[in-house]
Amino acid sequence: MAEPVRVRRLTDQEGQKLQQIVRRGSTSSVRHRRAMMLLASAGGNRVPVIAQLVQAAEDTVRDVIQRFNEIGLACLDPQWAGGRPRQLSPDDEDFVVQTATSRPAKLGRPFTRWSLRKLVAYLRKVHGRVIRIGREALRGLPARRGVTFQRIKTWKESPDPEREAKLDRIEEVLDCTPDRVFAFDEFGPLGIRPTAGSCWAGQKHPDRLPATYHRTHGARHFHGRYSVGDDRLWGVNRRRKGVANTLAALKSIRAARPDGAPIYVIMDNARHRDVLAAEREERARIRSEKGIRWGGRQRARHSPGRPTARHHGLILAT
Repeated sequence: MAEPVRVRRLTDQEGQKLQQIVRRGSTSSVRHRRAMMLLASAGGNRVPVIAQLVQAAEDTVRDVIQRFNEIGLACLDPQWAGGRPRQLSPDDEDFVVQTATSRPAKLGRPFTRWSLRKLVAYLRKVHGRVIRIGREALRGLPARRGVTFQRIKTWKESPDPEREAKLDRIEEVLDCTPDRVFAFDEFGPLGIRPTAGSCWAGQKHPDRLPATYHRTHGARHFHGRYSVGDDRLWGVNRRRKGVANTLAALKSIRAARPDGAPIYVIMDNARHRDVLAAEREERARIRSEKGIRWGGRQRARHSPGRPTARHHGLILAT
């Protein structure tokens, strides 16, 4: 039996770009629908479900997914147009994009950034290669290659050296035992803040709302839990984020599967020290109640066959 068609693992940049296209919805309908297909497949949905979601044929969904696995985000802009043969070869287009993304100072130009006029003039006089291209054609070429004129920004991604191994472990438990997998996350602080709107007002006298510099009524933190097998989301609002509330949330997840078998909890950016401290406190309390020493052996007044509290059946994957 052939394996189901699904997208490869998304990088951080690809996931952020797809979410941006779906959330804004201001792009073309083709890019929006294809981004929805890729995100739905990355979330574990099958091709028939995705086809019903975007109202497309299953073969179309498979083609988009396979095309993404081959060329990445370039599949969002299919090349359907015809017309006359291109005047530039693919090597010339690569050279234009490479030149546009290079700093002018490295190429001997006495300025800090390219404009269309300066880039066209340089391409026509570059040593050993003459590329004749107009401004409008040059304006559209980088856009087709995913290059736009923008300001320099900072970036960050996970510095965890075991990131790929953890993602492999998460995918393994999601495929093998989805009914034993839960997700937990903390969101906050939640506060009421004014949202800027629009209204009719006198010129240079806009209506103003006071900013909330102080949380006079406190803040709230949402502790959310999600069951992958049951497709159920639940949570509770807390006044603060602490060890006790985190432990209570983990206990509620354990209560959802009271059979004692192992469960898997996926925690995003969890505070490891607080969670480990809460686990140590809970283990100490259970050992003191059941008369279990730290060596794992029970005291003499308990029967030898009584189970110990060494294993709680809770495996954390961060």
